[in-house]
Amino acid sequence: MSRHTETLAEYGTSPADAPAIREPLHAPVAHLVRGEVIEGIHYGSVVVLAADGSVELQIGDIEAAFYPRSALKPVQAVALLRAGLPLDGELLALTAASHSGEERHLAGTRRILERAGLAEDDLRNVTDMPFGPAVRDEWIRAARLPSRLAQNCSGKHAAMLYTARLNGWSLDDYLDPAHPLQQAIAQTVEDLTGQAVARVTVDGCGAPLFSVSLHGLARAAARITTAAPGTPEALVADAMREHAEMASGSGRDVAALMRAVPGLLSKDGFEGVQVAALPDGRAVAVKIADGADRARVPVTAAALARCGVDPAALAEFAGAPLLGGGAVVGSIRPARALEPLPLATAPSGAYA
Repeated sequence: MSRHTETLAEYGTSPADAPAIREPLHAPVAHLVRGEVIEGIHYGSVVVLAADGSVELQIGDIEAAFYPRSALKPVQAVALLRAGLPLDGELLALTAASHSGEERHLAGTRRILERAGLAEDDLRNVTDMPFGPAVRDEWIRAARLPSRLAQNCSGKHAAMLYTARLNGWSLDDYLDPAHPLQQAIAQTVEDLTGQAVARVTVDGCGAPLFSVSLHGLARAAARITTAAPGTPEALVADAMREHAEMASGSGRDVAALMRAVPGLLSKDGFEGVQVAALPDGRAVAVKIADGADRARVPVTAAALARCGVDPAALAEFAGAPLLGGGAVVGSIRPARALEPLPLATAPSGAYA
């Protein structure tokens, strides 16, 4: 067994209450409708939490173990603050970012490294081109090479290094799951999700990735947005909301969603993951089984409407139209279970 696929029990934390590792029992969450005929179906799972933390709606399998990918970054940022990271504002937002690789993101990461007395060569994330398509195109036209700084998780890695240095922990192995830094992060994941971690693997950037349930991810987001002012949780939420483009990038849907819904904290992740929470504790978490972004955004918007957000504020996130011969002939429609209205009053149509 590699060091990246150990259970937490193997280095000191019991996973007795961890979510089950099984094939998720996903259900239809969105239909691809062309000419009022269902052309395709996106399966997945959705959980909607009420302000008191109770489950208001669940579709699919919200208790199976899964990997939240970058949707876990706000939790990781909280862990770093708890361990002494002295960042706030836009640099804290960058710590929780899957950034687009814009110059402000690169400059911010350099600033974190400089505060730690470190350089880009100290990063251990993978090299990559910028995540933002327009930024990547410009990068290629300028014949720039992939770099650790440009990779979308560089802010998180710089903050991890800074935290390790402040605590006197070793730097070369800061990505080892047994490292004190990663153990501190694992403890915060378990605290905020309310469950033990089921499995540890390696994320695309090279950092340890902790497996929880979709329900646990939603709980963590709600814990962050309802925390008392001045706490690490509240500082992360404030930073991400106030600097939404630093936590993502220009033109990114996750930033636009936070701008459209006052007080909303939201974070996306690869493979069709999204989490969002309001200041009163209402929260949603989404996993699209096939990882499709085209379903992630409209399903998230529908889940937010289902938990009481004004649908008018979410109209721009309904999903891109389907074209036929240049004309609009269809759309992606979230499953009817996500509609805020009772089924009996839902709009008529061929889809179900």
